[in-house]
Amino acid sequence: MPTPRDRQARMATFVVYAVQGLSFATLLTQVAALQTKHHLDEGTLTLILLVVPVIAGVGSVGAGSLSARHGSRWLLRFAQPLVALAVVAAGFAPNLPLFVAAVAVFGLGVGGVDAGMNMQGVAVERRYQTPVLNGFHALWSVASLLGALWMSFAGDRIDVEIRMAVPMLLAVAGSLYAAPKLYSIAEEQVESAETAVKKRFPWGPIIPLCLAMGFLYVGDAAVSNFSTVYMKDILLANASVIPLAYAAYQATTLVVRLAGDVAVRRYGPAAIVRIGGAIATLGFLGVVLAQTQPLAIIAFGLTGVGLSVVAPQSFSAAGRLDPEGTGIAIARVNLFNYVGFIVGAAAVGFLADSFDMRIAFAAPLVLAAGIIVLARGFQPSAKVYT
Repeated sequence: MPTPRDRQARMATFVVYAVQGLSFATLLTQVAALQTKHHLDEGTLTLILLVVPVIAGVGSVGAGSLSARHGSRWLLRFAQPLVALAVVAAGFAPNLPLFVAAVAVFGLGVGGVDAGMNMQGVAVERRYQTPVLNGFHALWSVASLLGALWMSFAGDRIDVEIRMAVPMLLAVAGSLYAAPKLYSIAEEQVESAETAVKKRFPWGPIIPLCLAMGFLYVGDAAVSNFSTVYMKDILLANASVIPLAYAAYQATTLVVRLAGDVAVRRYGPAAIVRIGGAIATLGFLGVVLAQTQPLAIIAFGLTGVGLSVVAPQSFSAAGRLDPEGTGIAIARVNLFNYVGFIVGAAAVGFLADSFDMRIAFAAPLVLAAGIIVLARGFQPSAKVYT
């Protein structure tokens, strides 16, 4: 039975996820404005944006070590305000070197926060003894959407520096409010930090989770980076229709995550991941074959339905494989978030240049089918929540 302390930590974890979604959306929705400000060509911008997942991977690896020693609350206390401040710095940067430096700091902080917040989420799940991670990820999506809506409202009426700084005031306030209320290392870890650090965590049991996470983000990168290009170049959609493919993907992702915890409780994580992989495969097949704009939009929505369950269940399964609560398994799985995104962006872009966009979407199609096979690695071998 959850205690008042558990409920306090759960609410604080909700805030951490919301702050991360808001921070992420604030920077990414202003990429075009920042490109104009610093007079960047497409190639230079792409290289700068690739800095984020590369350095985020470094941050995620470091998060595993730091959290094992100090706990994820300690990590989040420093890393999450750093992310918000890096977003503000990226907006105010007067020249390209400072902008790149701000983006690099943002990437480092994002890697730490992504790992740390999921460590807290898994700790809440362990204490509640029931699936809750989908709810946390759903709030991330809600906050990200609100951040995008704020940027749409602000438009060109407010300078890019100010419109990026305003939501980050909320982000800093939220992170400072939440950090003291998160689980401490003593609450988060079953054994002492000293004992846990001395133990080596094996890679074998988490390889299916890592691969599933990587395959998910290959698909996510394909949709995020190329759905608009597909709609414009392949199906000749106009400016009002082009964004609907990505909107369908994000909308279905949010809806499924809102109901995801209930489904996991009823059917189990392996079944949900297997079904998700099958639906995502069907969605990407629809993208490859779609001959009309409405069918393509529906297909992109199906990819969101299928892929949305993979990340929460990957972190949840990693937490079950790490009953001591060191966070090392979660940090390792989180690393493949960035690996998948980099590989997805590069592979789909290469296939699109070499062949066409339909062929390019065959890559995430094949990997989504791979998630079906990997789903068995999500099945708990013992009691699910201990």
